[in-house]
Amino acid sequence: MSEDWKNRTKMVHGGVRRSQYGEVSEPIFLTQGFVYDSPEQAEARFENSGEDEFIYARYGNPTVRMFEDRIAQLEGAEDAFATASGMAAVNAALSSLLKAGDHVVSARALFGSCLYILEEVLTRFGVEVTFVDGTDLDAWRAAMRPDTKAVFLETMSNPTLEVIDLKSVAEIAHEFGATVVVDNVFATPVFSRAIELGADVVVYSATKHIDGQGRVLGGVVLGTKEYIRKTLEPYLKHTGGAMSPFTAWILLKGLETLDMRVRAQADGAIAIAEALQGHANLSQVIYPDLPDHPQHGIVKAQLERGGTVIALEIRGGQAAAFRFLNALKIVIISNNLGDAKSIITHPTTTTHQRLSDAQRDALGITPGLVRLSVGIEDPSDLIDDLTQALAAV
Repeated sequence: MSEDWKNRTKMVHGGVRRSQYGEVSEPIFLTQGFVYDSPEQAEARFENSGEDEFIYARYGNPTVRMFEDRIAQLEGAEDAFATASGMAAVNAALSSLLKAGDHVVSARALFGSCLYILEEVLTRFGVEVTFVDGTDLDAWRAAMRPDTKAVFLETMSNPTLEVIDLKSVAEIAHEFGATVVVDNVFATPVFSRAIELGADVVVYSATKHIDGQGRVLGGVVLGTKEYIRKTLEPYLKHTGGAMSPFTAWILLKGLETLDMRVRAQADGAIAIAEALQGHANLSQVIYPDLPDHPQHGIVKAQLERGGTVIALEIRGGQAAAFRFLNALKIVIISNNLGDAKSIITHPTTTTHQRLSDAQRDALGITPGLVRLSVGIEDPSDLIDDLTQALAAV
């Protein structure tokens, strides 16, 4: 790979390993294990396997390695390790770093499963977690301690789309020697420069934009070679959250079109947000690229675009939100996001259902809030669909 290649070129050609047959499309190596020419070779490989030497599919696979190399090149990371799902990636990124007695500071506004890992899993094993308002830099600084081992945040929160000043949070964390772990799903690897802004570890649910077509589950953790190979890899090798080679092949195909899809989705998102602003049946339209977004300045400084997701607050609460959802004709109801198809969900009753009313209130997740993941359909068709559904409210 040439260091001069632009990201769209890296997404097509990065990490390719061709077999002796010279195939155009990357090969799928569907195998659990690998054959050695001799016991001496097996011994040597177990002691120190090389770049293109593999032992067992749980440890690594040529197709999976192509995906890891390609996404690392796109992200600007030294290395990557692919996982079975996005939540496997979040769990591994944190659990591999932490031990009993360590302290973590996390933004409060998180996806429900991320909250579960922090509130239930890590604390069960003796890790102390402090939650803060992710947009309040003073709160981050006040929460840091000498024993703070890591900070965790979503660059753009799910589902209320708060945007955190990653550069400033990273500077604060690094003053205390803490590792900055960032879930970058909503910001996307196309629009975010998380490592350049100070993130030490970047996590993606590849299920979202990277696949982007509703086919597979997958995740990936990116960081320095030291962290990936000496901290994360041993944890994942022995706990088994490995990515399937078939999944890796699907994700390689997804990366080829990621840039074009995500840019088209962001174009649609801003068009929809502008068209729906001020609608009588909406109390709020939340989209980071709108000038009235509270962190609009951070978006302009740290992200290329405002992403592919919009939050709409329907006047009239849950009953009105359900009438709106049931009236939609193009936009489908599901709990995924980042797909080529436009998808909408009601967080209070689905993705954030396990939170208490007080927790949802604190995060701004009201009964009338819906999360719209904009697809690649024609924006005018989506605007017409959303407008007619709002009339049903």
